[in-house]
Amino acid sequence: MVISVLAIDAGTTGVTAAVITESGAVAGRGYQEFRQYFPQPGWVEHLPEGIWQATLAACAQALGAAGSPAVACMGITNQRETAVIWDRATLAAPRRAIVWQDRRTAALCEQLRADGREPRIAALTGLRLDPYFTATKLTWLADNEPSVWAGVTDGSLVVGTVDAYLIARLTGGRRHVTDASNASRTLLFDIEACQWSAELCDFFSVPPHALPEIVPSTGIVGHTDPAAFLGLSVPITGVAGDQQAALFGQACFVPGAAKCTYGTGSFVLVNTGGQVVRSDAGLLSTVAWLDQSGTLTYALEGSVFVTGAAIQWLRDGLGLLADAAESEALAGSVPDSGGVVFVPALTGLGAPDWDPAARGAIFGLTRGTTRAHLVRAALEAIAFEVRDVIDVMTAGAAARGDGAHPPGPHQALRADGGASTNDLLLQLQADQIQRPVERPVVAETTALGAAFLAGLAAGVWSSQAELAATWQLDRRFAPTARDDAAHARWRSAVEQTKRWAG
Repeated sequence: MVISVLAIDAGTTGVTAAVITESGAVAGRGYQEFRQYFPQPGWVEHLPEGIWQATLAACAQALGAAGSPAVACMGITNQRETAVIWDRATLAAPRRAIVWQDRRTAALCEQLRADGREPRIAALTGLRLDPYFTATKLTWLADNEPSVWAGVTDGSLVVGTVDAYLIARLTGGRRHVTDASNASRTLLFDIEACQWSAELCDFFSVPPHALPEIVPSTGIVGHTDPAAFLGLSVPITGVAGDQQAALFGQACFVPGAAKCTYGTGSFVLVNTGGQVVRSDAGLLSTVAWLDQSGTLTYALEGSVFVTGAAIQWLRDGLGLLADAAESEALAGSVPDSGGVVFVPALTGLGAPDWDPAARGAIFGLTRGTTRAHLVRAALEAIAFEVRDVIDVMTAGAAARGDGAHPPGPHQALRADGGASTNDLLLQLQADQIQRPVERPVVAETTALGAAFLAGLAAGVWSSQAELAATWQLDRRFAPTARDDAAHARWRSAVEQTKRWAG
């Protein structure tokens, strides 16, 4: 009998479930979208019950497609930073979740920065003050929704990220836990002490008793309740935030190994081993994973908020594409963007510029501009954004004299995520960063990483070396000539989009 691992990838727009075999192959897959809510400009919310129902539907699809396999264990990975509140007893959510993309706390972050709070917060968390992270969302709720927050303070309601919410639902409310990688994205977690910070909880007005228990990323977390989860009792043995899970799924186990996930946004992570590598150039220091022995692996991260979402906007907002897959052929029908530059700051700018008040813009339009030029400019923008992150990573390593972190000049960047199927994009990326880009056979490395973390704890795989042996190359994109003039135009355009909504 083939032993399998069920992986749940609860993303920003939908939930993917995958049944992963011992060889690392996908035996069955399910996917279910859930609704996005935009109550005000810059606000993004999800209905927690919608995420849960999508999880049930996706898992049922995946298990059915795999022929009802013997499931040894389950791994969970999730959109990070999103703030969820639910009833400790009934598991019902009193309000919608505030999503990582939400910008409503931009003014609060600016005020805290002006008050000189950021250096201490960064020292403890490895992060920066930005609406992206969870803590300011919770402060906003405390300040603006006192009736809800009263339940948090009296203990009837609890708070957490999406992983903690799903584990509560899967276990019938028996477990309120999160792993260290997700905790490290909240602005409430001391990344060196590996625990919630009483100082930060007090500062952001978050009662520690409402927060989940910290558990390893690989290890037994609990068991699913058959009454809640498709009649199945399955051990939950792996948990990680989506980008950390992708780093694990790409077998980036040694310091200096790096990956970029091209999803709603693009996220470049490099393994820094047991060392917290700090950046003053817009990068984040984060927990990659915590193993069962208590050993922490860290990562340096560049978070780009809108990349694949820009292609979706061209499709849904402007109607320039019938589907996202059409972007490659259309962009490839022209030799370049015709001087058009698209800055997709649709939810502000992330790394390395970090400006929540920036807004998207298109420059260089002429009478000769076609939709092909606009689509090509969008693909170029993705490559430019990732280049900007790689550039500051490389410059920071050179300044520190730290050759092991981040990737060396000839070390490949491993690519995954939905947009990584676009050959033109990955060639543009290789050209811009002047290093090879490698795409694996299994592009859904986020789910794969969750499965790997779970399977290690359950004995499906014996070691990271065994996991690394399952990684298979689909295609390697070697760099050719780089268009530095186009990148210079891009940087000029980025500067013009900053502080637009300020």
